[in-house]
Amino acid sequence: MNKSTDELLWYTKEASDFNSALPVGNGRMGAMLFGGAAKEIFKLNEDSIYSGGKRNRINPRAYEGMQEIRQLLAEEKIEEAEKIAFQKMQGVPPNARHYMPLGELTMYHGFTGKAREYRRSLDLRDAVARVEFHDDAGVSYLREVFVSYPAQLLVISVKSDTPGKIDFSAALDGRDDYYDDNRPVEKNIILYTGGTGSRDGIFFAAGMMLLAKNGTVETIGNALQVHHADEALLLISMETSFYQGEDYIQKALARFDMKIRGARDISVLAEKLKAQHIEDYQSLYSRVKFSLKDNSGGASALPTDQRITRLKGNADDDKECHKLIHDNQLGVLYFNYGRYLMIAASRPGSQPMNLQGIWNEDMWPAWGCRFTININTEMNYWSAESCNLSECHLPLFDLIERMRPNGREVAEKMYHAKGFCCHHNTDIWGDCAPQDLWMPATIWCTGAAWLCLHIFEHYQFTQDKAFLSEHFDALCEAAEFFTDYMFENPHGQLVTGPSVSPENTYLTKSGTKGSLCIGPSMDTQIITVLFQDVIKASEILDSRKELAEQLAGMLKKFPPISVGKYGQIMEWAEDYDEVEIGHRHISQLFALHPADLISPQKTPELARAARATMIRRLIHGGGHTGWSCAWIINMWARLHDADMAYENLRKLLAHSTSSNLLDIHPPFQIDGNFGGTAGIAEVLLQSHSGEIHLLPALPKSWQNGSISGLRARGGFEVSMTWKNGKLTYAELISHSGQPCALRASGVMTVHRKDDTSVSAQLRDGVIYFETQPDVVYYIKA
Repeated sequence: MNKSTDELLWYTKEASDFNSALPVGNGRMGAMLFGGAAKEIFKLNEDSIYSGGKRNRINPRAYEGMQEIRQLLAEEKIEEAEKIAFQKMQGVPPNARHYMPLGELTMYHGFTGKAREYRRSLDLRDAVARVEFHDDAGVSYLREVFVSYPAQLLVISVKSDTPGKIDFSAALDGRDDYYDDNRPVEKNIILYTGGTGSRDGIFFAAGMMLLAKNGTVETIGNALQVHHADEALLLISMETSFYQGEDYIQKALARFDMKIRGARDISVLAEKLKAQHIEDYQSLYSRVKFSLKDNSGGASALPTDQRITRLKGNADDDKECHKLIHDNQLGVLYFNYGRYLMIAASRPGSQPMNLQGIWNEDMWPAWGCRFTININTEMNYWSAESCNLSECHLPLFDLIERMRPNGREVAEKMYHAKGFCCHHNTDIWGDCAPQDLWMPATIWCTGAAWLCLHIFEHYQFTQDKAFLSEHFDALCEAAEFFTDYMFENPHGQLVTGPSVSPENTYLTKSGTKGSLCIGPSMDTQIITVLFQDVIKASEILDSRKELAEQLAGMLKKFPPISVGKYGQIMEWAEDYDEVEIGHRHISQLFALHPADLISPQKTPELARAARATMIRRLIHGGGHTGWSCAWIINMWARLHDADMAYENLRKLLAHSTSSNLLDIHPPFQIDGNFGGTAGIAEVLLQSHSGEIHLLPALPKSWQNGSISGLRARGGFEVSMTWKNGKLTYAELISHSGQPCALRASGVMTVHRKDDTSVSAQLRDGVIYFETQPDVVYYIKA
């Protein structure tokens, strides 16, 4: 039994609801298991099941409306402008397709009396969830659950320590009865099929096979039953027409191949499937190892839900008492869990992660459980590169490619512009038209631009020139849109509009409230980084030089990042007040994170203004949602404020995390998990400013520890150990042979494996040295 405090989630009771169930997945298929001893429930998902086919939602009056709105905003007729926006620019209809569940698996287990010494767990070392207990007769039961990427199967193994004691039934249902067939097709297989509603909708099939060692297996209606077996193995396949076309039913049944059908010993088959799954999973998960000294006073041995409750403290705790409640191992567990979730929810060939990753129980989920691209989808992938899971980033680039044809049509018909664009949401079809009828978010066409920044980010970490070449056209098209869409304001500056600062509302001097505006700061910041990425990629690939020159000329006319009357980074072109000062979005600090336009070393005045912005937001209640709190951790890390980064990590764990360690918006929203994971990596290692910074914001509570396998831009892999808050040793693997610029506190020397020193120069606290591909460099303090 794994008793690890930093790689095991465990509980002494069944899950009461979806927010306390445990997630398993393989990128495409997912399940949330509740862990019931007598009645087990699995909420099932397949990542391509959306509510229908592709929609054409472009408003034919959009360009006319855009021109009118620009004029009205220039005249500060905000209410009139926003009214026209929802008449002439909104999507028709307002909503893209939304994500939906596959169904529900229910298992009824027979045993004597009640479940005793019950334990439910998820082991992050092997990605296997387990339920263990014994009954009143002393018979012990073990249920193991995982979703195999190699086999593309949900695997449920049920064992007992006593022969002949396995008795259960299993049935598929759910979707509010929105499915077609659910019946036996063989003596031990149920086939469950259906579709999602429109003439071009997505059709699905799930096969459920039951195998047993001794005992009997039969079908009763749409259920499979096993009686008096020594061991049983329940296998579920899921396929859709999105991936498989018209062959989706045959493909679902074909997952039960001859190796499975012909297995003579299901114990051997179960162990083979598990070993194959673990080997695949650990090839990704084991790349990074993180260790901190336990400071919980023994509390890290408590069940996971009790550890979270303990971290909250209670109303009787004063501030000093609250500061004494620590659990470093819970932070490590959360970090490891973030890596587990990415492997479970995003693999090559799958969809990218939506608002809930892949785990959703609702036919009408919050916000459609789509890809929300005004921060949430991007945040889902902030830790992909730094945490050495580059392969898990790939589904996002597949989505961008699906978006491009639709985005070109939106750019042309809505804005009379070339290139491609997208608004603040997209769906499985790459829908790029405005989503919802919500003024603070709907009319914002910078979504594709932000997504495309991930292309160059992936290149920076991997130095994969072939990848950059493959996706260079997407980068260029995203930039080309703004060469037509941007226009000069009265000051001669190039700005966007109509637009919004995502989800926020301003207050003018005259007391008018508005969201629609010209030239919000975040737009300029995103487009600045996009143009810079295209210019750099053009140089690397020796391609599209004329476009690069055009973008460089436009950059000179962009408005600068400005400081407002409160000493804050201005969110809008005018120094407006916010209607909600503690708003969850801090969009004007995109320049600080995830971009690198603001940094303590290079722009100290703007860094001070960024700090003032953060403080102003927080003292008025900012960071009250999980993902917002996670973003704030990253921002404090970029400002090298270890205390504030740690304080917000504690806040995230204590107040925005469910008992199953999933992020709460509320409701459940997975972006905060990945933002928090990225934030933990960010306090330990940064590489965004052309240098690798070791331990830039190490919390005081993390005085002793180590981490291995993190990745840095430039193609470097970094491992390090620290003691008493100081770096003692580090290793850098140079995968691409790029020059290295290394920053850390204290005096350092650089050596090769044979202990010969490396020629290096020290300038302004940074060590510069040349590297060779696949050579390890040893840093000694």
